[in-house]
Parts: sequence; C-alpha cells; structure tokens
Amino acid sequence: MAKILVIEDEAAIRRVLVKILSEENKDYQLEEANDGLEGIEAIKKNDYDLVLCDIKMPKMDGVEVLQAGKKIKPELPFVMISGHGDLETAVNTMRMGAYDYISKPPDLNRLLNTVRNALDKQQLVVENKLLKKKVGKNYEMIGESENISIIKEMIEKVAPTDARVMITGPNGTGKELVAHWIHQKSDRSKAAMVEVNCAAIPSELIESELFGHVKGAFTSAVKDRAGKFEAANGGTIFLDEIGDMSLSAQAKVLRALQENKISRVGSDKDIKVDVRVVAATNKDLKKEIEEGNFREDLYHRLAVILINVPALNDRRDDIPLLIEHFTSKIAKEHGDTKKEFSDKAIKLLQEYDWTGNVRELRNVIERLIILGNAEVSEEDVKLFASK
Repeated sequence: MAKILVIEDEAAIRRVLVKILSEENKDYQLEEANDGLEGIEAIKKNDYDLVLCDIKMPKMDGVEVLQAGKKIKPELPFVMISGHGDLETAVNTMRMGAYDYISKPPDLNRLLNTVRNALDKQQLVVENKLLKKKVGKNYEMIGESENISIIKEMIEKVAPTDARVMITGPNGTGKELVAHWIHQKSDRSKAAMVEVNCAAIPSELIESELFGHVKGAFTSAVKDRAGKFEAANGGTIFLDEIGDMSLSAQAKVLRALQENKISRVGSDKDIKVDVRVVAATNKDLKKEIEEGNFREDLYHRLAVILINVPALNDRRDDIPLLIEHFTSKIAKEHGDTKKEFSDKAIKLLQEYDWTGNVRELRNVIERLIILGNAEVSEEDVKLFASK
C-alpha cells in the first residue's frame, strides 16, 4: 500500500488531487498538509512513499520543503506542483532532487503517469536497499576480539574512500569477506565487484583474463573479449592471491593503476577504466620481492592500506560467536532446527588447533550439526571434530 502526502495550501486543488488519486487506486493511502511547515512535520513523523508538493505556499515554500525533506529522508521522491509562473522554479527543483513536476491545473494522464512511475522507482529503491542490507549481512565479520574490532574500524574508515587495500593473512581467515565488506560499504557498491583468483588462472591466460583480448591475439581468441578490469569499471576488482600473479601481468596491472588505462591482449588501443583495486594474499610479499617474484613498485601501489586478518588461533574469544553464527546459518540452509552446543563442547572447540582457520571451523560445525545429537556435547566434538 503506497502512502502519499499532498502538500497544497489551496484547498480546492488539494481536494482534486486527493480525489483523482483515490479513484485511481483504492490502495493509495492519502494524507494532506495545508502548508509547508505542516508538511515537514508530517514527513518527520511518518514514512511516505511519495510527496506531492506545491511550490508557492505561505510560511514555507515548496523549494524549502524539498530541501528540508531531502535532508530528513534523502530517498523520498517529491513531485512538485507548479503554477504557470513557477515553471522555471519547478525545473530547478529537479536539479535539486525532485522526481518531476506537474503544472496547474493538473492534467489527469500526466498526473497519474508521474505518480505511478515515481512509486515504481521508489519500490525499486526500497528493494535495492533491503537487498544491500541482506548482502551486507552475508559479508559481515563475526567477532568482538581486539583484532577483529580493529579491522572493523579500519573498514569503516577506508571503505568510503578509493584507497587501494592489501589484505593479508593465512588461508581460511576471511580475506575475501573483508574485500566484500569494503565494497559493500563504499560509494561503488551499486556497481560490480569482480573477483579474480590469480592462483587459479594459468600464467599464460592471466593477462587475457584481466585485460581481455582481440580476435586473433592467440590461437583460441576467436572473437574480441572484455577482461575483468573492464567488467569492474565503476566498481571494485578483487585480486585474490595476487602473490601468484606472473611478472608480466604485474607490469600491466601497474600501468593500469598508474594511468587508469588498460589495453587488451593483441591491441595497442587504450581503454580508460575507473576501478578500485583490493588485493589479497597469504604470502609474505616482502620476501617475494627479495626473491624477485613480485614487483616492489606494484606492492607500494597496492598496499596503500594494509589489513592483516588474524588466524583463528589468535582470536579464540570469537569462537563462541562464530559457533552461534554458523549454527543459525547452517540450520537455515538445511531447513532444520537450530542445534545447541553445550558449554563443554564450546570450550573444547576453543582449545582446538585451527590450522584451517574459520573455514575449517565452519566445516566442523556443519559436521557436528549433521552427525551430532540434539545438543552437541563434548563427546560429539571429540568424536567428529578431528575427522
């Protein structure tokens, strides 16, 4: 049910607008305000899907209402109602964030189409917001230990910027999760985050994968193909296991970072790209530099911000929270009742040597849920955790 606020000081026009909209759709919930001040108070107290607002009003005109309303609820769409002499002002309000304007006296078709379109757009905005919240929760870091609290604080500071980030840490600690969280909290979150596992792509194909190729560039290049950098334009590219990237590909990545340009394999044509780069590795890159396996200049380009994700053995205080998180998530995935872990079972899991880190813990929790009793006991942990 769409909730619409009509702000109009002329009672006759206000009644006409309400009548037209209520007859158009009985599910429209319509409320009225006699002037701008009354309208702003209503916006503060209620959640509306759309506001129809006159421009010329006493006490507070429509332009002031639009400015104040957008500060209170930035995503709330405004359709401005303009008299003949207000047309230029109405156009200017669109530059200020109004969805559209309609002229007095309102044309029936124009009014209804504008309201329908504005409400459709608002529904998409709401759905997108809910989806982003859902996605954000999927990539939220679980833990309250000092190490994780520091990482969370860094992400909050770094995410809104375009600073490049290097994420280090052992396998299974959650480096990919950190990268996703940075992207989701950034201004680039509406665009794509493109992931590239540098260790999984053969060295002879990595350049084509990253930068694309033109037809005939090599034997299997039967047509032009865009690479990952182009796919991530406007968004984020996540270069996972970058320590395994070939030196020739490293040189091209360095150029892309320096000049914001790439060229496809087999082409000398430059393509401009606007990409934020987040990289991750489980290797000691300074040692790799000493051994000639990694370019020092590329390291300094990538490691503007360094985030080290600790091993699970270094954040054992977070294990009870992770157990709670995984038991809820796995029960939901399996469509089953959530199992409880006894205090002794949790304590035993905290003392376990987690060489595979959080990824291993998740696998063990799933195994215990599937094979264990209604309440996972200390004996269940001893029986199934080490398998």
